[in-house]
Amino acid sequence: MDRKCITLKNLLIKQKKCIGLKFYTDKVVQALVNDLPDVRWSEEYRMSYIANSPANLNLIFKTFRGVAWINCNFFYARSNFGKETEPVDVQRFGSREPVEGKKLCPESYLRKLELKCYASSTVNTYVSCFEAFLNHYVDRELKDLNENDIRLYLQKLIREHSSNSYVNQAINAIKFYYEVVLEMPNRFYAIERPRAEEKLPQVLAKEEVLSIIENTNNIKHRCIVSLLYSAGLRRGEVLNLKPDDIDSKRMVIKVRSGKGNKDRYTILSEKLVVDLRIYYKEWRPNTFLFEGPGGKRCSPESVACIVREAARKAKIKKKVTPHVLRHSFATHLLENGTDLRYIQVLLGHKSTKTTEIYTHVATNIFFKIKNPLD
Repeated sequence: MDRKCITLKNLLIKQKKCIGLKFYTDKVVQALVNDLPDVRWSEEYRMSYIANSPANLNLIFKTFRGVAWINCNFFYARSNFGKETEPVDVQRFGSREPVEGKKLCPESYLRKLELKCYASSTVNTYVSCFEAFLNHYVDRELKDLNENDIRLYLQKLIREHSSNSYVNQAINAIKFYYEVVLEMPNRFYAIERPRAEEKLPQVLAKEEVLSIIENTNNIKHRCIVSLLYSAGLRRGEVLNLKPDDIDSKRMVIKVRSGKGNKDRYTILSEKLVVDLRIYYKEWRPNTFLFEGPGGKRCSPESVACIVREAARKAKIKKKVTPHVLRHSFATHLLENGTDLRYIQVLLGHKSTKTTEIYTHVATNIFFKIKNPLD
């Protein structure tokens, strides 16, 4: 006989946290559920539920021990949140002047973002998306909104032709409130996400990359663009570099607190070492390898501007961003025969699935195929 299973769900019913118990019809399980204290039935969620408390949770495990397997995959948080080593200024959102007829992000939401140490870009996205949601229901209290209201809001975004990426960001921002701020993990297990768009990365030819590097304004800009390409770094990773992270003896670069708060090493170009030594003698950076006015770290916008301006001077018609140089680094390595697993390590990808996208844009495989027209 198959062992019975009960799946626990986080529910919010009449503004009270509850434990939902979902299971296939079974007389034994149903009898035991009926014996739980103050158990009730929710027609909306189609499951029984009891108040969410440590005592009730312990009672559930004790009651069904040896009778049914308790599935907690939808009840407890399953992933850690990425962190940055640099402090994120969340208070700037809390100090904004209120605008009549517009709702601002709750203080509890901002405090949780600060505690989780999300990246600045993530904080901006979450606050913007959550406030858009709040102001869609500007005449209603947040505590009165439920799954149906959220689903209707997402349908509105889709009807307005919002991108799949924006809809997913909106879901993440809303989920953050209910699942992290209200501490109800996996709250919206029934909310469907739009299918991910599988777009191929933009890649430059090696000659185009070299032309961009040659058209930078000065040695500092040249080093920044060269690092983005020759080491496959993200824009933020270049800005986080410190002089000691450049190891010219081992010919590696230490990337601190990359995506997912992970350190890694990547390769250092011999040509770039020469330029970096010239740059260091001329600019004498203190804390960060690349600093702006007042010794502060350069802004992400300034890096994008450097790349864009160099591409314009090089007469590259494609839209060139710092991440395009990272894509080009990975693709050129693959075309030169570098093992995909090594490229994964250099890029800091958690899974080879992410790195495999470059197999779709590497052109060396096409050279082996004879065109039927020829």
